[in-house]
Amino acid sequence: MAKTRQPPAVRAVMHEATEDLRAPRIMDRVATVGSIAPELTLPNEAGQPVSLAGLRARGPVVVSFYRGRW
Repeated sequence: MAKTRQPPAVRAVMHEATEDLRAPRIMDRVATVGSIAPELTLPNEAGQPVSLAGLRARGPVVVSFYRGRW
C-alpha cells in the first residue's frame, strides 16, 4: 500500500490536507452515484470541448476529473 511507503511527514501533510477539505463539510456537497449533473461543457484530454448533453444523448455518462497533466 502506498501509505506505508510514504515517510511519516508526507502522510501527516496529506492527512492535514484531507481534514482541511472535510472541515467545511465539503463531503456533504459531493455528488453521489446517480446524481444529476448540471449542463456543462468541458475540454477533453485533447483540449476539445465536450458537452455533457451531447454525451448523454448517446447513453449513460461517467464523468472523471483529474488534476494536472500526466
